[in-house]
Amino acid sequence: MPTTSFGHLPDGAAIAEVRLATRSGASASIITFGASVRDLIVPLRGGGARRVVLGYSNLDGYLTNPAYLGATVGRHASRIAGGRLPIAGALHQLTLNDGGHHLHGGAIGFSHRPWRILAADESAVALALVSCDGDQGYPGTLEARCVYRLVDPATLRVVMTASTDALTVVNFAHHSYFTLTPGQPIRNHRLMIDAAHYVPFDSALIPTGEIRSVAGTPYDFRSLRSIEDAAGGSFFYDACFVLNRSQDDLFRAAVLQAPDDKLMMEVHTTEPCLVFYDAAKLAPDPPGLDGKPHLPHAGPCLEPIKFPDSANHPWFQQALLRPGELYRQVTEYRFRTDL
Repeated sequence: MPTTSFGHLPDGAAIAEVRLATRSGASASIITFGASVRDLIVPLRGGGARRVVLGYSNLDGYLTNPAYLGATVGRHASRIAGGRLPIAGALHQLTLNDGGHHLHGGAIGFSHRPWRILAADESAVALALVSCDGDQGYPGTLEARCVYRLVDPATLRVVMTASTDALTVVNFAHHSYFTLTPGQPIRNHRLMIDAAHYVPFDSALIPTGEIRSVAGTPYDFRSLRSIEDAAGGSFFYDACFVLNRSQDDLFRAAVLQAPDDKLMMEVHTTEPCLVFYDAAKLAPDPPGLDGKPHLPHAGPCLEPIKFPDSANHPWFQQALLRPGELYRQVTEYRFRTDL
């Protein structure tokens, strides 16, 4: 299990990079800043391999990382309107970092701080973070864990857990951007999302509180279809889908297929929702792993989460975590070449 230095923070704290691999030829790079997936390469049938995530070449990219590339997002993914978090009759004011709203855990969320390595071997690494009571406005001290494991032949398994000493909310997300044909816009990829309903957002990307049918809308990905054909014109996606799940264990939420039919990714998760963001607002700086800019639509983000802004919509499934309970999310990104 090679562990190397990935640089130092302005305060001198060391950031490590852990490289994982499988016997089949898949490899991953995990950095302790943001518990982030920096790189992921999967083998192709007949030889060769492809890089399937977007990442930065050095630590500077992750210190800003406005698009949250590869990061572990928390305490609460997506937006919370006005940063207002009502819990059991008490109103907690969270930090505001997105036009008057709270996004992805705040200005210094889990994605923008160092985690520590608990254990690591050739195929897995476990990372930990303690978030103190009042951190970004959240109540309770939270102990978070994130375990990345590469499973033969080419599956990235992500297990995120948390415990608290006071009533709070937890809604983590893994935030990698995937591309199955590097360097090409993903609007020519085909996508399936097993969801008959979605959560509409307003102009500030805050949930309206409705749950609507995808039928007859650009959000209908119940069968595999081209993202470009589904969207048409200048339409872009930053949407939360309510999955058609009927059990609590792993559920196949989505399928992403390369236009050359050489590679497919399946997303299996325990979560009730999936956010699909098509990276329409990716900026070219800083450059990516290959030195080229990340242009808009360079790779979609498929984020399994609980309902967004649920505390302000009591009829949504809630994200509460109580002392003595364990928050646990499992998501697997399974890459296949047997198309």
